[in-house]
Amino acid sequence: MLLDIRRIYLEPAAAELPRGREVLARFPDAELVEVESHHRVPELYGDETNVRRWVRIKREALVLGVKKSLTARVNGRSADFIAPSTANGCAMACAYCYVPRHKGYSNPVTVFANIDKIVGYVRRHAGRQGVKAAPNECDPRAWVYDIGENSDCSVDARLSDNVRDLVELFRQLPNAKASFATKHVNRDLLDWDPRGRTRIRFSLMPARDAKLLDIRTSPVAERIAAIDDFVAAGYEVHVNLSPVVVRDGWLEDWAELLDQLDAGIGAAAKAQLAAEVIFLTHNRDLHEVNLGWHPKAEQLLWRPDLQQAKRSENGFVNVRYRTGSKGRYVAALLDLIGRRTPYCHVRYAF
Repeated sequence: MLLDIRRIYLEPAAAELPRGREVLARFPDAELVEVESHHRVPELYGDETNVRRWVRIKREALVLGVKKSLTARVNGRSADFIAPSTANGCAMACAYCYVPRHKGYSNPVTVFANIDKIVGYVRRHAGRQGVKAAPNECDPRAWVYDIGENSDCSVDARLSDNVRDLVELFRQLPNAKASFATKHVNRDLLDWDPRGRTRIRFSLMPARDAKLLDIRTSPVAERIAAIDDFVAAGYEVHVNLSPVVVRDGWLEDWAELLDQLDAGIGAAAKAQLAAEVIFLTHNRDLHEVNLGWHPKAEQLLWRPDLQQAKRSENGFVNVRYRTGSKGRYVAALLDLIGRRTPYCHVRYAF
């Protein structure tokens, strides 16, 4: 079971808002624990190397708070802007995700109850942009707002109506569209009538990698099988080919995945398909945590023979494939995409 909410860590101010009350009503039997702030929940810190606690927290805990700072950050790669979060954290447990936030490495979902303020901010921000003057890799005509940088919106939609409110907002905006990546198939979204103003990016990787790394996610075959239905429901559907993990036989497995994608989607999906290609970046601290609960994953993720270290802006020590070698890996995969799925436009690859 992906979610079985039994305890809600609650900012009192969130319970005073309509969305907060709605969320609480969804889980009437959950224990309520008042906290001073949604990003200071001491109980959620525990033994990060104990997978039983890690996954149990993701399944059973929910944090309900109020988003204090509302900003739209410039992005320019996957999207023009990163919208203010309506949630952060995730119920899934992908082995390569090193974003602990302020809730321990388990990082369960936080839902923000002040959705009206978030929607209002995004509406005003998009209004100030006016007409997009020139096409870019994000979109030829619309300003693109990533609404799921800190969470998986398909999972968030099982906890509140925040994502639906944003989809309905962008349906009304003539110059902007929403975008989010997902590894979870939530067919409730098919009834939302997005009218082409929301882009869903289904993340894909070879099944052999996904079985080991994409923990608690929808199977890759299920994600591919959902693409046609989401296109028919009015979504723009792209794919994220990520993370690309280099190992023995990696290109052969990616060829098989691309063949599965080609066979699994119809003409309408192919006519609008585009991809983002993202090679693995791993993190030293997460490597140490994973050794305590999922060491098999580290045989793929931590490859000093192939990787080089780089310190990120927030001080983390990350590793990525070595300069020079990575360029050859990227070129090889792009060539494969061009041969197996030539209709799929690669928006960017790194």
